[in-house]
Amino acid sequence: MDVLAIFVSAIFVNNIVLAQYLGNCPYVGCSRERGVALGMGGAVIFVTMAATLCTWLMQKHVLDPFDLSYLQTIVFIVVIAALVQFVEMFLKKVMPPLYAALGIFLPLITTNCAVMGVAILVQREGYGLGEGMLWGLAYGLGFTLALLLMAGIRERLDTCRLPKAMAGTPLALVMAGLMSLAFMGFKGMG
Repeated sequence: MDVLAIFVSAIFVNNIVLAQYLGNCPYVGCSRERGVALGMGGAVIFVTMAATLCTWLMQKHVLDPFDLSYLQTIVFIVVIAALVQFVEMFLKKVMPPLYAALGIFLPLITTNCAVMGVAILVQREGYGLGEGMLWGLAYGLGFTLALLLMAGIRERLDTCRLPKAMAGTPLALVMAGLMSLAFMGFKGMG
């Protein structure tokens, strides 16, 4: 598949959050400020690409040759958890403000179904390592785009007077639904 087609498909047409509905917890939780959203997006991009690499290697060199494919989910969870621990230690050491801003959502990348979904999707579709890495990068960028769009909208809405019933998470969910509808318009392209 053409590189441009991979990026357009993963970022717009099949956006991991807005079209496939994976990764909604950090999407809603880390979209209050653009800086935090960008940091979370960067962490997810890194973990998604690293997880794609590691899980592809595990699948092709351990699970498939030894007929252990039934352990795929457990092995993928362990690999992703180890990668998230690495990212957490790195951010704590190098970028303490971002580490503090991400708070509980950084360890939640371990259970972020978007990361797991990309790893499984790459295996299910039978992509090679290079193409799988491109998909991992593109899906991570799509996640980051959705996060930044939501953060921008939420920052703008924070300056408005809203009914108490709509403040916070309820409005975020309504906005997520509207953004998802907008991204569904890309499904007809192609």
